[in-house]
Amino acid sequence: MSQVLTLWTKARGLPLGDRVFSLLFAQKAPYFASIRPRFTVIEPNRAELLIRDRRRVHNHLGTVHAIALCNGLEAAMGALAEATIPADKRWIPKGMEVAYTAKAAGDVTCIAETDPEQWAGEGDLPVRVRGELADGTRVVEGVIRLWVTPRQR
Repeated sequence: MSQVLTLWTKARGLPLGDRVFSLLFAQKAPYFASIRPRFTVIEPNRAELLIRDRRRVHNHLGTVHAIALCNGLEAAMGALAEATIPADKRWIPKGMEVAYTAKAAGDVTCIAETDPEQWAGEGDLPVRVRGELADGTRVVEGVIRLWVTPRQR
């Protein structure tokens, strides 16, 4: 089991453990902390987190801004990748393609998903990502491409 998945599993058993885990995870990259993600699911091939609708993530329209959404999608993807990748491989983000499909007026759940068979090979690995409001409205969707290679010993 990966270090991220092990920490998530242990944290979930503690009071406020998901919040502590989320705070620690957000320290890995400063831009993750800017959105204050709250992870709700981390398992192989799936991760979810919540971006709360607060002024600090608003654009001039009063909705969650595009960069905050992309930061949430990338954080979810990173947790998924760390929880899923085989121990003999490593990953690095290669690119992101997103479409903004509706105004993000409210809390946004960022979801990253892969299929188990995608991790068997090497090279390009597309991770499906999307952001949804509580009513199921999709506000952003796309793909984050990873480059997967053997881990050097």
